[in-house]
Amino acid sequence: MKAFVSGGAGFIGSHLVDSLIENGHTVTVYDNLSSGDKQFIQHHLHQENFTFIKADLLDLKRVKKEIQGHDIVFHLAANPHVRLGEKQTDLDLNQGIVATYNILEAMRHSSIKKIVFSSSSVVYGETQESSLSETYGPTLPISLYGAGKLGAEGLISAFCGTFDFQTWIYRFANVVGARGTHGVIVDFIEKLKKNPKELEILGDGKQCKPYLYVSDCVDGILFGFTHAQEKMNLFNLSCDTTTTVTRIAEMVAEEMKLKNVSFKYTGGIRGWKGDVPRFQLDAQKINTLGWKATLTSDEAVRKAIRDVLHANL
Repeated sequence: MKAFVSGGAGFIGSHLVDSLIENGHTVTVYDNLSSGDKQFIQHHLHQENFTFIKADLLDLKRVKKEIQGHDIVFHLAANPHVRLGEKQTDLDLNQGIVATYNILEAMRHSSIKKIVFSSSSVVYGETQESSLSETYGPTLPISLYGAGKLGAEGLISAFCGTFDFQTWIYRFANVVGARGTHGVIVDFIEKLKKNPKELEILGDGKQCKPYLYVSDCVDGILFGFTHAQEKMNLFNLSCDTTTTVTRIAEMVAEEMKLKNVSFKYTGGIRGWKGDVPRFQLDAQKINTLGWKATLTSDEAVRKAIRDVLHANL
């Protein structure tokens, strides 16, 4: 299989590339390195079955040229920072919707029919449901990041219906682990390095979400791709447990061997505008197919904390 991986130098993308290469596939990474890191794929640069292209998905002409000859597209490129949309309102429009259109249009011109897309739990918006299944609706995101992901899903669905594409769309829980460059774990570690006595926590600390370890995420992506063969394959990808923000803060302090850290809460139920404070994903659909996360949410968080701390030594 010859795979084109957009965002392949990013956090999740680089782990997916590792798995694809390990399984003997030929991989092209297309990444502008705006949030990715070439170091994450450095160990593949000498391999004959690997190509790295530094370019932007907003350059449709370039995408059309480079995508030719591939069997499948794994589309992971996106703005990874949910909060940036509040200050740059066209960011997720361009990096989410326009970039996805360019991928799909390039695929159409090259007669590539298969696309795997990394969506997000944020497409569901803020709901009163205790557990969200793929059939929940209406999907009403409260962040521009979520709107970008939902818009991209819509485009992919339309190309499947109009041009006979096949897709695998994954709505991720919060993915954590080695090579993570942002998010609550990285934020807490950086804050405690600056002030080991006090930690500012956005919101009330009661925000509660599922955290999925990155190797579980990649395994789930490839498992679904291998085992689900409908025209439209939509899956939640999550463990079946959750972790509060305060518990993450406690684990970070424990792993950094800090005692008597004072937690200072900024207040409110959410950390920032567009933050969904509490949710759980129902992953029964892919569980029934045969995949299940190997780590609980707490286990994923603790392992990710150790990953980040080790990387910073």
